[in-house]
Amino acid sequence: MKNNIRIQTYIISIILIFLLYFVLLFTLGSDGYYSTIIINILIYVLFAVSLNMTVGIMGQLSLGHAGFIAVGAYAGAYFTKLMMASQLPGLLQLIISSLIGGLFAALFGFLIAIPTLRLKGDYLAIITLAFGEIIKFTLQNLEFLGGASGMKSIPILDTFSNVYWIVVVCVILITMLLTSRQGRTMLSIREDEIAAENIGISTNRVKLFGFTMSAFFAGIGGSLLAHNISILQPAKFSFVFSIDILVMVVLGGLGSITGASIAATVLTILNEALRQYSEWRYFIYALALILIMIFRPTGILGTKEFTVSGIIKKIKNRTKKSELGG
Repeated sequence: MKNNIRIQTYIISIILIFLLYFVLLFTLGSDGYYSTIIINILIYVLFAVSLNMTVGIMGQLSLGHAGFIAVGAYAGAYFTKLMMASQLPGLLQLIISSLIGGLFAALFGFLIAIPTLRLKGDYLAIITLAFGEIIKFTLQNLEFLGGASGMKSIPILDTFSNVYWIVVVCVILITMLLTSRQGRTMLSIREDEIAAENIGISTNRVKLFGFTMSAFFAGIGGSLLAHNISILQPAKFSFVFSIDILVMVVLGGLGSITGASIAATVLTILNEALRQYSEWRYFIYALALILIMIFRPTGILGTKEFTVSGIIKKIKNRTKKSELGG
């Protein structure tokens, strides 16, 4: 029974992924404006889902996510510039540069996690915030990366198809990770860190792993961002950028991958819709967030997930009830 549900879940999930791809592809057509919006949504979904690993799953408040994104963006863009003479296909260049960006960001995530393993709550938030600002300040003073004026003339390798499949693969990998045994140990730290230690879980090792993987996927997203906007400026990766992504995670529901994805989509669209009202943009944006958090404090989905297997089980349960009732 369980195996049948699992097989059905995989098949339906694959069909839905391809269906969404073709619907978006044919809907967008050659419209560059809407294609850019969809690409931005996909990138921010990856940002939110990667931060959700640290904040939502492990319960560790991190305010330096923009720093990891910046490392991935600059590393990926710099490597792409080195590969410009290689004549490799655009998709292959984007994959390689994104992996390079992810690895560099993971290295920084590993290094920042080591001295912060024992810290919690506000102390951890302050350290990660300081890390993000140090990264921004360092980038402003590295002339070979463009300095304060930023890195320019980055090849635009992002197309809807390229970004869609890279983000889909990343989200699937994150989902598989968080539903594995390692993911359950990460969740146990959020629920009760002392109890987790008492049953033999190495909380320091789990935190180290969680921070590193969160930074890795943030770095991949940063590389995608760099190849979408073509210009990188250190000022973009400020504390405010980290807060924007944190809001998406909280709004979607701490620990919910589906919720983080929905929140990233809604807030990116809302941000774009309010662009023409520049003087009222942030006021309306903030007011909408306040109202949502008042009437839905646990976020859009809370800790729940919108899964295909859950839908299949509900349909089968209703079918059984109707048969018994009949």
